[in-house]
Amino acid sequence: MNRQKVAIVTGGGSGLGLAIARKLAESNIRTIIIGRDKAKLDAAVKNIGNGVEAISFDLTDLKKIPVLVQDVIHKYGSVDILVNNAGINQKKNALEVTDSDFQHILLTNLNSVFALTREAAKGMTASGSGSIINISSMASQYGIPAVVSYTASKSAIEGITKSLAVELSPFGVRVNCVAPGFIETEMSAKALNGDPERRRKVLSRTPMGRLGQPEDVARAVYFLASDEANFITGSILRVDGGNAIGF
Repeated sequence: MNRQKVAIVTGGGSGLGLAIARKLAESNIRTIIIGRDKAKLDAAVKNIGNGVEAISFDLTDLKKIPVLVQDVIHKYGSVDILVNNAGINQKKNALEVTDSDFQHILLTNLNSVFALTREAAKGMTASGSGSIINISSMASQYGIPAVVSYTASKSAIEGITKSLAVELSPFGVRVNCVAPGFIETEMSAKALNGDPERRRKVLSRTPMGRLGQPEDVARAVYFLASDEANFITGSILRVDGGNAIGF
């Protein structure tokens, strides 16, 4: 009988992370969701049901990440899948973004991703298998105004995906990235509902003519995490309804 795989999903309490955690748990993968908001995490666990557990943890506390990963491995036996989904955005004109603003976004969206990936990958390379999926954004491929810090962080995520794929794949660890387009989540609602012109522009250049659903991203993540994708590494998979090629 095959051993049940173990996954970590950061930012698993809501939005894309919640949908990803649900998909993994429903696919018989023991799923640990990590986030700062304990109430939100508890609600997510109740919402998903069996197969998911939560750890309340501030991923910007980089020094504690090695212990976090070791605790998960000690309790569950391994980390087979890591989904780096947690992230924050800031809508602010570039000339008003302070150094502190910029560093705060990078700490959450990039530094913590690398630290967690490094620690999880130590166990994966030792066991000779593992799948790491980073969540980027179409912001990394566009020039979108007023999100310079977020864009910088997500562009870097795509870069480290490629670098780590080359370095870790010889040890049986695949590293890929999903780049969601405009998905109907609480975060996107804040960005679009208060800006009708941006919403119109998004939909007019999306060939499928609608916003994506969190489940669309979850299915892509599950595919990359699964054995069905065992010859795929270093890829950046757009889930955007064709937005990137829309005219």
